[in-house]
Amino acid sequence: LATGPRQNNSIFYEIRTYDIKPSKMKEFVEMVNTYFHLRTAHSELVGFWSAELGAMNKVVHVWKYDNFAHRTAVRHALANDKDWQGKFLSPALPLIEKQRNEVAYLVPWCQLGKPPKEGGVYEWVTFQMKPGGPALWGEVFRAAINAHINTGYTKLIGVFHTDYGLLNTVHVIWWNESPDHRAAGRHSAHEDAKVVAAVQFLESQQNVLLIPLQCSPLK
Repeated sequence: LATGPRQNNSIFYEIRTYDIKPSKMKEFVEMVNTYFHLRTAHSELVGFWSAELGAMNKVVHVWKYDNFAHRTAVRHALANDKDWQGKFLSPALPLIEKQRNEVAYLVPWCQLGKPPKEGGVYEWVTFQMKPGGPALWGEVFRAAINAHINTGYTKLIGVFHTDYGLLNTVHVIWWNESPDHRAAGRHSAHEDAKVVAAVQFLESQQNVLLIPLQCSPLK
């Protein structure tokens, strides 16, 4: 997936992950809720979440771009937006300990989904796969994803593979009605042989439970 075919268009997603100073997390979230409309006026926000379990004092936000020229134009406009720079960016930067961004594409067999209703929780799962790309593990990975979907306990939002950042990385976003609902369904899914088969291609895996912020289109 990291080195294999993409969907037949130039659309990509920028995944931005910020580590916030522990004492400043509440302040940062309040600033986002108050001023982030200044940022979304420039380009499409897919989702904005804070970590609840699996990580702490971390936020993740995903942006959609038509192509790299589109992103360049947006970044130029943001640099010249005095409201954005003065009301949010300058005050927010001292609250952030670390920033990381990745460019990722949806895998060819996945369209960006939406939850069946507002509420619930999101699970962000990051798989570091063994080098070799989909020729080695693509079909097995897809079968494992479908095994989770077929149980009916969870809703797939998206499967992304990286193009900039750490390669051979796959990010999967799930929506679940509640953490307990997710736990019960996951136990069932992990009894499926298709899920077990994919483990042999994993280098590592991280699961983070996410809560959408007020500004997030995915709620």
